[in-house]
Amino acid sequence: MNKIMLVFGTRPEAIKMCPLALELKSRLELETVVCVTAQHREMLDSVLGDFGVRADYDLDIMRERQSLFDVTSGVLDGVRSVIEAENPSLVLVHGDTTTAFSAALACFYLRVPVAHVEAGLRTHDVLSPYPEEFNRRAIGSVAKLHFAPTETAKDNLIREGVDESRIFVTGNTVIDALRRTVTDDFSHPLLDWAADSRLVVITSHRRESVGDTMKTMLEAVRRVIEAHPDVKAICPVHPSPDVSECVASTLGGCNRIALTSPLPVTDFHNLLARSYVVLTDSGGVQEEASELGKPTVVMRDVTERTEGVFAGNLLVSGTDHEKIARELSELLDSPEKYARSTAKSDVFGDGNASRKIADIIEKMM
Repeated sequence: MNKIMLVFGTRPEAIKMCPLALELKSRLELETVVCVTAQHREMLDSVLGDFGVRADYDLDIMRERQSLFDVTSGVLDGVRSVIEAENPSLVLVHGDTTTAFSAALACFYLRVPVAHVEAGLRTHDVLSPYPEEFNRRAIGSVAKLHFAPTETAKDNLIREGVDESRIFVTGNTVIDALRRTVTDDFSHPLLDWAADSRLVVITSHRRESVGDTMKTMLEAVRRVIEAHPDVKAICPVHPSPDVSECVASTLGGCNRIALTSPLPVTDFHNLLARSYVVLTDSGGVQEEASELGKPTVVMRDVTERTEGVFAGNLLVSGTDHEKIARELSELLDSPEKYARSTAKSDVFGDGNASRKIADIIEKMM
């Protein structure tokens, strides 16, 4: 029996890999092993619990104020030990995290085949997002199988010289996750709090934004919200001290902005589905918002999710104070602009990516 190992360690990875783990575990011809690195500890555990996925190995690498060096060395050593113990036929990594890069590097050193889920996303700027753009390029250079979410991602890989026979367009597993989590009968105290208002969801955590850039971004958001009495906002705060301190100092103290700890994925997805506008520098939130038809201000200079831009849901503002304020204000003040950005889009998949990936693996093993 072929043994498939999944390695992931952050909340975004877990949201996208748990549906795939469940699908692979349902295949009787495959033995599936789940290894988590816990690059994000509490946020990872919450997602695993929501999806009912149990880790066979937990490297528990997270340390306070951990650096990229800490994560890379911890994952590299930990995954090496697990691979040597399990001898998998194929290791699946996801996306662009330091966990994914380090696990792929361990596989390369041990000559174990790697499959890259969410392969081929590119901004073509190695420093944006940092270090994610480098990570996904590096994984792509060693992967045997590339599960690209879109035709655009496939085209990126082909231009880089990847053999087309090793690229499979499957859609993004985050859409699979949304189909499990979003329900019609959802209720939450934050929805009650915002019942008389238009709800804005804010997320900001990117490493390259921390510091003055993030402060500028969030001050723009606060300025616009304070100018619109019919708007309330929720901001789940990333636990990184650098992020949480910045968010508290810029958004704290406004009675129409609720700062919360990271929300369980089911709560977050359902609040997102009931929001009016989204502001984010996250990658996964861009995909989720597009699927849900939510106008989204992308507070980054570039996005690798260009499909959502062309579909009209994603509006790339950059990190400039005035540009962010203008994009958000126009969405709140212009019914015409808002309407143009609300069409639900299936550009990131049809909710069957996990099944497609499992089918391909079964056929090729």
